[in-house]
Amino acid sequence: MPHTVEKTQLHELSEALESGEFRQIRHTLNRILLPADVAHLIESSPPHAREIIWNLLDQEVEGEVLQDLSDEIQADFLSQMNTEEVLAVTEGLDVDDVADVLQQLPETVMMEVLSAMDKLDRERIEKVLSYPEDTAGGLMDTDTVTIRADITIDTALRYVRRHTELPEMTDSLLVVSRKNSFIGILPLTKLLVSDPNITVREVMLTDIEPIPADMDDAAVAQIFERHDLVSAPVVDSDRKLLGRITIDDVVDVIREDADHSLMSMAGLDEDEDTFAPIWKTTRSRAVWLGINLLTAFIASAVIGMFEDTIEKVVALAVLMPIVASMGGIAGTQALTLVIRGMALGHVERSNARWLLNRELVVGVINGLLWAIVVAVAAIYWFEDITIGIIIACALVINLVVAALAGTSLPLLLKSKGIDPALAGGVLLTTITDVVGFMSFLGLATYMYA
Repeated sequence: MPHTVEKTQLHELSEALESGEFRQIRHTLNRILLPADVAHLIESSPPHAREIIWNLLDQEVEGEVLQDLSDEIQADFLSQMNTEEVLAVTEGLDVDDVADVLQQLPETVMMEVLSAMDKLDRERIEKVLSYPEDTAGGLMDTDTVTIRADITIDTALRYVRRHTELPEMTDSLLVVSRKNSFIGILPLTKLLVSDPNITVREVMLTDIEPIPADMDDAAVAQIFERHDLVSAPVVDSDRKLLGRITIDDVVDVIREDADHSLMSMAGLDEDEDTFAPIWKTTRSRAVWLGINLLTAFIASAVIGMFEDTIEKVVALAVLMPIVASMGGIAGTQALTLVIRGMALGHVERSNARWLLNRELVVGVINGLLWAIVVAVAAIYWFEDITIGIIIACALVINLVVAALAGTSLPLLLKSKGIDPALAGGVLLTTITDVVGFMSFLGLATYMYA
C-alpha cells in the first residue's frame, strides 16, 4: 500500500511539474507530505525536477528533508548554499544529523559554519565530529536526560516534567555520577510504576554495558539487534557519558551496509544516485569496466594457449562457457554466504576451517552430480565419449576450486584491510575462469594429443 501511494504521488507530481502548477506542488510538499516522503520523491526524480522541488520547499522543511537524502544528493544541494543558508537549514536538527550534514561540506566551509554557531551548539557538534563517521561516537546524539542515583523517584519525575519535551526515542533516563561517569539506566516504565519515595539507585539497571565511542558502527548495529535496544549510552575510555545512540540511526547503518554489500559487488558506490547525470555515471562505471577488462584479457590469454587444440576439436569452443559459468555460480554462492556471515558477525577465524571443509565437500558433491549430467549431454550431443570425460573432470575441478576461493577470499581480503564485497567478485570470477579454461582445455590437449 505505501508503495502504491508513493507511485501515485510521484505520478501526480510529474504531471503537475509538466503543467506548471507550482502552487499545488508547493502546498503538497510543505503541508501534505512528510519530510521523508519528500526526500523519497526528490531521489526518485531526474535532476531538473529535483531543483524545482527543492526550490518550492519552505525553509523550515528543508533541513528535515535534507537529513533523509542520500549523501550524494545532500552534497549537491549543500554545494549551492552559503554559510547563512546552511545554518538556517540545520537549525532545529539533532546534533548527530547536523554533524552528518556538515561532513558533506568542504573543510573550509564546514569551519565557517561551525564558527558562525553559538558556543554551546558548536561544542556539541565538534564532539561528534571528533569521531570517525562510522563509529559510535560519530553516530551519537549528545542530547540526553541524565539524573543522579541518590535522588528519589518523585524528584526524578518532577525533574522530567520540567522539560517542555524529551529528546526523540527517549525510553530511559541515564544515571550518572557527579563526575558524569555512567552508572546505569532508569527505564521510563520503571520510573512511572515505582514507589515515589524510594531512590533511583534501588530500581535502576546496572547490568547495561555502555557502548564505547570508538566502536565500529556495524558492531553497534549487532548489539542493537541482539538486545532489541531502542537507545544506548555512549561513553569514552574513562566511562564518561558522551551521548546516546538511537534505533533510527542504527536502521540507517543497517540499510547502508546492505546497500554497500549489494552495490560493491557491481563496483558501484552505496550512495550511487539512480538519476545521476550521464557523465558522472559513465565516469564511475568506467573504472570498474576497465578492471573487468584486464581480468577478461587474462582469461583470454589462457584460451589462447590452447588455440591449436580448439582448432582440432571445435566442440571445445562450444562447451568452454559451461565450465567457467558453473564455477562462477558455485563460487559466488560461497562468496555471498561468507560475506553475509562476516557482516552478521557469524564467521570468525575459530569457525572458518569448519566452513571451508563444508564448502569443499559441497563443491565435490555438486561437481560430481553436475559432471555426470553435463557429460551425458556432451556425449549425446557430439557422439564423443572422450569429450564427456574431459568436461566432467573439468567441472569437478572448477567447482571444488570455486568453493575454496569463494570461502577463503573474503577472509583473506579482510585480513589485508580490503573490502571483500568490493574486490571479492572480480578475483573470484578471474580464478574460476582461468581454472575452468585451464583444466578443460589442458585435459583436452592431453587426451586428444
